[in-house]
Amino acid sequence: MSKDKKKKPKGADKPKKKGKTSDVPTKPSAGKLPSKFYEKELLRLQAELVKLQAWVRDKGLKVVVIFEGRDAAGKGGVIKRITERVSPRTFRVVALGTPTEREKSQWYFQRYVSHLPAAGEIVLLDRSWYNRAGVEHVMNFCTDDQYQEFLRSCPQFERMLVLSGIQIVKYWFSVSDEVQEKRFQARIHDPTKSWKLSPMDLKSRTKWVGYSKAKDEMFKYTDTSIAPWYVVDADDKRRARLNTIQHLLSLIPYEGSTPKSIKLPQRQQDEGYRRPPKSAQRYVPNLY
Repeated sequence: MSKDKKKKPKGADKPKKKGKTSDVPTKPSAGKLPSKFYEKELLRLQAELVKLQAWVRDKGLKVVVIFEGRDAAGKGGVIKRITERVSPRTFRVVALGTPTEREKSQWYFQRYVSHLPAAGEIVLLDRSWYNRAGVEHVMNFCTDDQYQEFLRSCPQFERMLVLSGIQIVKYWFSVSDEVQEKRFQARIHDPTKSWKLSPMDLKSRTKWVGYSKAKDEMFKYTDTSIAPWYVVDADDKRRARLNTIQHLLSLIPYEGSTPKSIKLPQRQQDEGYRRPPKSAQRYVPNLY
């Protein structure tokens, strides 16, 4: 007689699923990210940024994050999502305008030094000292000697910052000419976005190849081991935002501890206090 077959546990024939941790999302299929997945994942990453914020403050870290790239590449959108749920006192955004005549006469890096982080701060530079290697060089706003001096001295300047205790993270947002054209057209026809198209942005369209060559030359000199460049594929805005935030979190080791519970103290008793009548104050009209 043949031996009785042992009964297999229920589901034993099914292939085992690989383990999945709570902080690793299920990657969606190719194509546009579903809104539900994007919003959920963005919220998860923003919660991690809050933990990072506490860690940076507690440990007195100093971090500079540089955002560079083509016009309409989505740098501002990423910065907005990073700062959406954190304190502006920890995450400071710096977006400098055209230098004054006095600033033009200074040492080139001088106007940026005053914006560098103190202990417990993360500074997000929306454009940076790399203006000299990009728009200033391509549009002939600086001399060739000034440009060559920047390429020589920039790695030394960044090395000095890193050795002083400042962590530098550099992102280059790469966007195709087709996608940039589409975004430019959207800005032209949207009154809430048309302000983003400066005269310089329009001129840059005629210098596409020039900017490409300038970026390649800039990387050749400044993509160093102590302050490397990280390229973000920015044709898909949603993916670019999630990928950049996730990458930034991975570069700054922090302990993801749960914030301490907060207990509200008892509110002071009014002790006879009475509010003044509404008629004595000017109220904003309730139009909605």
